[in-house]
Amino acid sequence: METAIDYQQKYEQASAEIVMLKHQLTELQRLIFGSKQEKFIPSSTSNPSQLNLGIDAETVAPQSHIASARKIEYTRTKTATENINVHPGRMKLPEHLERIEIILEPAEKQEHFKKIGEEVTEELEYAPGRMFVNRYIRPKYINTAKDNIIIAPMPERPLSKAIAGAGLLTQVVIDKYADHLPLYRQQERFKREGLSIPYSTISDWVSNTCRLITPLYEALKKLVIQSSYLHADESPIKVLDKDKKGETHRGYFWAYHNSIDGLILFDYQPGRGREGPKEILKNFKGHLQTDGYMVYDFFKDKEEITVLHCMAHARRKFYEALDSDKSRAEYALQQFGLLYDIERNARQQSVTTTQLLGLRQRQAAPVLQSLGRWMKEQYMQVLPKSVIGKALGYSIERWEELMVYCTDSKLNIDNNPVENSIRPIAIGRKNYLFAGSHQAAQRSAMLYSLLGTCKLHQVNSFVWLRDVLQRINNHPINKIEQLLPHKWKPTTNN
Repeated sequence: METAIDYQQKYEQASAEIVMLKHQLTELQRLIFGSKQEKFIPSSTSNPSQLNLGIDAETVAPQSHIASARKIEYTRTKTATENINVHPGRMKLPEHLERIEIILEPAEKQEHFKKIGEEVTEELEYAPGRMFVNRYIRPKYINTAKDNIIIAPMPERPLSKAIAGAGLLTQVVIDKYADHLPLYRQQERFKREGLSIPYSTISDWVSNTCRLITPLYEALKKLVIQSSYLHADESPIKVLDKDKKGETHRGYFWAYHNSIDGLILFDYQPGRGREGPKEILKNFKGHLQTDGYMVYDFFKDKEEITVLHCMAHARRKFYEALDSDKSRAEYALQQFGLLYDIERNARQQSVTTTQLLGLRQRQAAPVLQSLGRWMKEQYMQVLPKSVIGKALGYSIERWEELMVYCTDSKLNIDNNPVENSIRPIAIGRKNYLFAGSHQAAQRSAMLYSLLGTCKLHQVNSFVWLRDVLQRINNHPINKIEQLLPHKWKPTTNN
């Protein structure tokens, strides 16, 4: 027979479950209807001195540390466009754009009129992309002296048996992997130009283009793994699988980002297990920054790798707990805010690496140590399965790795650089929905890697890829790195 204690335990479990379900419902509504930003504005009641959490003076971050963090100041001179009394004027159009002059003479113009000047107004206009055909005409000659035929050789083409030239191949790739336009939509655009190109043909153009640039991808992979600091993350992709009729397989793009040299590498894997990163990073030595996903814990046992975690992920847990435990969540968010203030103001002041390390050790480290102690004390006072309990537990478990960034100025406080590089994949999969096969998914990873590196170095991806396709067949394989986006130098005809 159940006792009163049993009923009390069941009541507490049911209450905790109700709170959790309410939180899940709130989060689902926020994801569907709410803002995706995690901006936190402290309320007037979130001052640490006003919180009634049983926190003694030893637990709260010393006010001197908070004050010193807040005292980082910077000055910036306003530009003319920031002055509300000065109109910035019409945007200047780039000089390289073709100009078509349209001269408008007054209707009443007569011979005795004398021109004293002119007014020029520029209008930015657009016409659909121009399709044209290169006709290679090679006259044949007979050498009567030697009785043989002479004809000029064909210039090297990316795909010798395809009707598409380097520019068209490039545009198809850029449209899909940079501008997220699926191949079937490109096929419809070709039809409007009077070109009925089969989908399979366009798909073959992409796969054969990838075959050409595979050595470039391997060279990029080698450079990325040789770096001493990488961000790592993963993003799902649906893939058609011949063994799963009517269903898609959930694969993953694993991203490895070198934020120092501006390199991004994507590697497709059928699953989310440790096999992928274990193979890619088998020769890696240095700092590896992750979001705290348990698969990466494998690297903590390797002496040559130092794992650090993402402060943004830890902060997000407390942002999600604002509705369930406002006082604790706001205090934690305030402390995270101090850490980000130090980083933001250091960037705005353009401090040296030595100065940044000093700032972190003097100002960020004490806040981290104090916040870590506070989290452990608060965790003893909350339900572990509550939203605030999970937020505290997540950070406490990873706190040592979250503090690592203070030991080296080259390290980032969070994993945002790699997450920013993954965004194009998230946009792309909403448009083309899935990859046609596991091989197609790996080809996508290759193109996302090279085009993503173009973006990081502000290289025009169309100009780069077209030039590479025109040159790569004759380029020495031992100098293939010269064609990577960050080392590439355009030919004169580009």
